[in-house]
Amino acid sequence: MKIKPLADRVLIEPAEAEQKTASGIIIPDTAKEKPQRGKVVAVGKGTKDHEMTVKVGDNVLYGKYSGTEINIDGTAYMIMKESDIYAII
Repeated sequence: MKIKPLADRVLIEPAEAEQKTASGIIIPDTAKEKPQRGKVVAVGKGTKDHEMTVKVGDNVLYGKYSGTEINIDGTAYMIMKESDIYAII
């Protein structure tokens, strides 16, 4: 896979949804929430007014309804603007 986001966009591989709670209760597929964290896979070059802060390999937190879900070679990814990312963890 060779994909390069444009401008200030970032390609993120979402983390797996939690399978069970901290107390050990197994969460069924219908009750799982979308993960709000993931790993940066590719980063655009930025714009003339905005230099990119995140880099490939960073683990990040992003908004629940941020970005667009895409599927490349059977793998799910999120593509979003860097401004939709809340924090690097």
